[in-house]
Amino acid sequence: MADARDAADPQSTPRDKRSTARDAEPTPWAAAVPLVRAARQGDALAMDDLLTRVTPYVTRLCRPIAPADTADAVQEALTAVFKGLRGLRDPQAFYAWVRMVTVREAVRVARGTAVERPADPDELARLGGLPPDGATDLSAEVRDVLSRLPVQYRAVLVLRELEGLDERSAARLLGVAPGTVKSRLHRARSLFRRTWSQ
Repeated sequence: MADARDAADPQSTPRDKRSTARDAEPTPWAAAVPLVRAARQGDALAMDDLLTRVTPYVTRLCRPIAPADTADAVQEALTAVFKGLRGLRDPQAFYAWVRMVTVREAVRVARGTAVERPADPDELARLGGLPPDGATDLSAEVRDVLSRLPVQYRAVLVLRELEGLDERSAARLLGVAPGTVKSRLHRARSLFRRTWSQ
């Protein structure tokens, strides 16, 4: 009788069990959910593990937005994540929330820079010592060109071109209208091309 039930149940076939097991494998983001829950409850080791896991992602976001102050932007973003994690309602939204916090802090740090200035070669070498994030790591030339753009254009380029966000999502993160994102993106691309060709 058990064989008849197993044969009638499509989930009991070996093929289906393999696909179910494969589908059940957590993504890196989903794997962070138990850590988020534990860290929100005060588990210091879980918080440390979470911050270690998101540091390369935070760095990748901060580099092009605040190239002259990447280390400061990363530190500010990680501090904001540390302080604000208990207020995160949905652990499933952790990475989206980290992105929002990171962009906000990177823009804030970049705006705090007294003057928009070209990147110093020594600073670029120092930035090269930050943890790379694989194939999406920007070349020194691209970082140099981005560093010469005003912060509002850098932020839009990073969110649209590197993060792949749509205009509405980028607008929400930056606190501006979608039309503003569209016009800034057009201007940012134009400035980037002009600066690149110089």
